[in-house]
Amino acid sequence: MYNMKYRLVNEQDNKVEKFQQNRIKKFDQLENQLDILKKLLRQGKIDTIKYYRENPQSFDVVIGTDLISDYFKDIFILLNKK
Repeated sequence: MYNMKYRLVNEQDNKVEKFQQNRIKKFDQLENQLDILKKLLRQGKIDTIKYYRENPQSFDVVIGTDLISDYFKDIFILLNKK
């Protein structure tokens, strides 16, 4: 009986450890995505500048920066919770 109980506790500990490791690894993945996102933002800015130079009278929205900004606000809120 003792061995069975020990094994169950040990399995639970392993599940908790795996869960926590996966949660921490996710931050590495998010940081990598942030690096890609920075490059995409730079390219979006370049594309927008090019578009407005070619279309100086345009009020077109080339990239939805307002929507992106709203998403950033949501991310800041999630990360600043204490």
